[in-house]
Amino acid sequence: MIRNATKFLRRFGRKEDGQMMVEFALAVPLIFTLFLTSVEMGIYALRQNFLDRGLDMAVRNVRLNTGANYTHNDIKQMVCDFSGFLNDCDSALKLEMNPINPRAFSGFSGSADCADVSMPVTPSRSFVHGGEHQLMLLRACYMFEPVFPTTGLGYAFTKDGSGRAKMVSLSGFVQEPG
Repeated sequence: MIRNATKFLRRFGRKEDGQMMVEFALAVPLIFTLFLTSVEMGIYALRQNFLDRGLDMAVRNVRLNTGANYTHNDIKQMVCDFSGFLNDCDSALKLEMNPINPRAFSGFSGSADCADVSMPVTPSRSFVHGGEHQLMLLRACYMFEPVFPTTGLGYAFTKDGSGRAKMVSLSGFVQEPG
């Protein structure tokens, strides 16, 4: 195997007619695109895991402290504190919380309400506090800047006006009695 590779490289080095340059010019962009896409996907998965963990830890606090009556900003701060790796979390994260009827499940209406940092600040679309023993669904939307926004997966993301892509995480819980 090594002998064949060295033989190929010697032949490549001796040729001066440019015949091998066509293969090189076609293969290198594909290889670099695959490499940059794999790096982007790895960082995306890492961000998603941190967002999921931060949301789950914040939901645990909300679930166990039913009478606390948390605001959108309180829960958002908890998610940002527990997630750690999310850059610019305070301005790029938006939450939605609604009570859910388990016998007529409908989930959230429409797509996730995300923070567009290129536009003026808009209030949360829906953030309703639940009572004891009520099933709640919490959705977090985090806007992030792709590492390689012009190549591979970073190019394929749907972006807002500032070039950020969205990441969504859901968590359901039942509030404990007070």
